[in-house]
Amino acid sequence: MVGEPRIRIKGGKPLFGEVAISGAKNAVLPILAASLMSTGECRIKDVPRLTDVQMMIEVLITLGAQVSWEGESLIVDASAVEIREVSADLMRRMRASNLVLGPLLSRFRKVRISHPGGCSIGSRPMDLHLKGLQKMGARYQERHGFFEVETERLQGTEIHLDFPSVGATENLMMAASLAEGTTIIRNAAKEPEIVDLQNFLNAMGARVRGAGLDIIRIDGVERLGGCAHQLIPDRIEAGTFMVAATITGGDVTLTNVIPEHLEPVTAKLRETGAQVIEEDDRIRVIAPRRCQAVDIKTLPYPGFPTDMQAQMMALMAVSEGTSVISETIFENRFKHVDELRRMGANIRLEGRVGIVKGVPGLSGAVVECTDLRAGAALVLAGLAAENGTTVEKIFHVDRGYDRLVEKLSGLGARITREEG
Repeated sequence: MVGEPRIRIKGGKPLFGEVAISGAKNAVLPILAASLMSTGECRIKDVPRLTDVQMMIEVLITLGAQVSWEGESLIVDASAVEIREVSADLMRRMRASNLVLGPLLSRFRKVRISHPGGCSIGSRPMDLHLKGLQKMGARYQERHGFFEVETERLQGTEIHLDFPSVGATENLMMAASLAEGTTIIRNAAKEPEIVDLQNFLNAMGARVRGAGLDIIRIDGVERLGGCAHQLIPDRIEAGTFMVAATITGGDVTLTNVIPEHLEPVTAKLRETGAQVIEEDDRIRVIAPRRCQAVDIKTLPYPGFPTDMQAQMMALMAVSEGTSVISETIFENRFKHVDELRRMGANIRLEGRVGIVKGVPGLSGAVVECTDLRAGAALVLAGLAAENGTTVEKIFHVDRGYDRLVEKLSGLGARITREEG
């Protein structure tokens, strides 16, 4: 691993203090994609400095958009966008790159993109995206690893999603915004990031209603203009810091949060014995002497988020009792288990269920990130471990956590980043 960045942690130190949560990764990526439909300037505030954001910026620039930073804001001018194809190399580097499909098709009526990349946590086919676009009048064929999609103009229609897919809901919302007529999406995803996308689209001049509910209605418009938009806080980053406070036996206050977005995590942490005190845009987490084991089942929002499963498993590894963790969203999202076992965790897998018998403590080890949230879980385990832990392949962590080491250091963690 010589030459690659890594994180070194000397664990066993409770975290104390205050940390500000960044803008949401899962909100900014579809919003950046949506900015491709605008003929004006879009100003997006509180954008996190993540590699996934940088990848999406590269996609936009490749397509002809002008993108610049101004402090923590991104300014996007897509008025000159003309290119309708995204390179396979860029598409493979990030799952969310598939979100340009709906905006480009809606604006230019023809697009060619390759299969997207992202974390290897399970099958995430494009079929729901493409079936919805077909219902809106698009035609597509898959050749040589590319989707070639075209239409004379998308037409409003009713679409029932087989599963409340976040990505499909977002892609279809964006596509429908410039379609002719009214589109109704049933069994839509209800995540807060869907609501944020609706707010951004409407700020550009779209007519979208119902985001956050089962049914979303979009009345198509002829054009979209520029706007200014404030991103919602990142609920997964916030949840990760809530677990960090708990697993280290600390007392941490999070600022710039929306407590309602964190209710599934808050409820589970309270079951473990942690105190969670909510106040406007702040949450304070006070750890118990030792956490009690709780059972967890991941579900679409407002159920427990799959993006917090790995972090909670790290906490359960040092809690008192036995926890049963069921992963119902992605079939391959237990890769962090082997790494936690290296640190002394007692975890047994039975298909999509993890049975975690809490141990008194973990021991530091050299471990390797297997995906974004698995990496966060290993950092949390390292914070709780008795001695030194080295976390490698942290490029996964860089995709979704803005200045993670700096923020944890500010809370007193003995953690450093080595660039290799």
